[in-house]
Amino acid sequence: MAHKLANSLVVLDFETTGLSPDNGDRAIEIGAVRIVDGEITEQFQSLMNPGRQVSSFIEDYTGITNEMLADARPCREVMAEFCDFIGDDNLLAHNASFDQKFLEHELGLINRQYGGEFTCSLLAARRLITDSNSHSLGNLVKHLALAGEGNFHRALFDAQMTAKLWLSMLDIINEQFHISSVPFSLMQQISCTPKKQVAGLLQNYNLQQCSF
Repeated sequence: MAHKLANSLVVLDFETTGLSPDNGDRAIEIGAVRIVDGEITEQFQSLMNPGRQVSSFIEDYTGITNEMLADARPCREVMAEFCDFIGDDNLLAHNASFDQKFLEHELGLINRQYGGEFTCSLLAARRLITDSNSHSLGNLVKHLALAGEGNFHRALFDAQMTAKLWLSMLDIINEQFHISSVPFSLMQQISCTPKKQVAGLLQNYNLQQCSF
């Protein structure tokens, strides 16, 4: 899957009962958008009932109340539908290790799995947007003056803003290194390359493309 371009993937975000499925935490909301050739073409959003109460901290943090979740479909139904939505697309999240853990856990409970590969906009931003004093999603959106209406820590809005951030980084690569078609695998490589070596990586990639 990694040969696909970085401008076509599914951007996702979970809201959860806590920090780790290893501690018994569950998903309470999924939000996602599909990007095709640099344009958002579809979206997916659903609350899901984890089968237990959420803490007052989570209610305050997300704005998702126990009353809202009481009427939501169970996790297994929402995640089965979401797995169909993903298909074999590659996947993106901000701080992707968090969302990947919950995706794999929730799909594992219903014996499903996804076919694409993950990458992380947080790790990419640390290497491509070095003049930002914080690489939280909210700060990067403000730093780049990205427009959007909604509330952070709600899954669909966070996914939408992550998508805009991602497309902005692809624009940065095009403007600075003249790479208009960025492979998904190159973004994965950027995310695990030391900051000081990223410019050289992209320059070398551009030279290799020009030699073909």
